[in-house]
Amino acid sequence: MNIVLIIVAFILLGIGIVGSVAPGLPGPPISWVGLLLAKLSTFVPVSSTVLVVTAVAAGIITVLDYVVPSASTKRFGGSKAGIWGCNIGLVISIFGLPFGPQGLLGVVFWPFIGAFVGEYLNKHDLQPALKAAWGAFIGFLSGTLMKLVYCIALMVVVVIKFF
Repeated sequence: MNIVLIIVAFILLGIGIVGSVAPGLPGPPISWVGLLLAKLSTFVPVSSTVLVVTAVAAGIITVLDYVVPSASTKRFGGSKAGIWGCNIGLVISIFGLPFGPQGLLGVVFWPFIGAFVGEYLNKHDLQPALKAAWGAFIGFLSGTLMKLVYCIALMVVVVIKFF
């Protein structure tokens, strides 16, 4: 049973890393389940405190992943219309609607386009619209980096404890 747990744990940790950059897969929670399964085996001794702290971190990072692009859009001068556009773009990218870029390109493209369109419709000026869209892109990169670092860190912890 331990062998099965550790194999599934490593698979989930790998999927979590992929999910940190791929749309539709919640990378941090998947990686955390991998950590939990690794702990349940006798191969990876991880404390309950580490499990709780990493679970809270996974939750916070998952929420921030949806908040950061909007906050970044606002920080780059975007109005409520730009923020709404960014959020609508995020929803389009998550559900993978059958038009425009899909996959990783869609996750970058749709929030950028949404912030741009929302801001442009609000201010009718190209410069602020591009600035707000740039903020959405920076926010996306920040969220992706957070998720990727978290998921890789969990994989490293399990590998170190395993070997």
